[in-house]
Amino acid sequence: MNITVNGDTHQLETNLLLLQLLEILKFNPRLIAVEYNGEILHRQYWDSTMVQDGDRLEVVTIVGGG
Repeated sequence: MNITVNGDTHQLETNLLLLQLLEILKFNPRLIAVEYNGEILHRQYWDSTMVQDGDRLEVVTIVGGG
């Protein structure tokens, strides 16, 4: 199964929940926002959303500063 994360293609051998994928890719779930197939996906759904073949994700890291 192939998915795209921030423009890069990733090949997955098994089905994963979105939260599992984010952890594998070393994203800190507390510091990101996720666009899932063109829609912002609220974090309450990350642990119940299965990644599917052809999915497109954009992951944005929140950066603090002053």
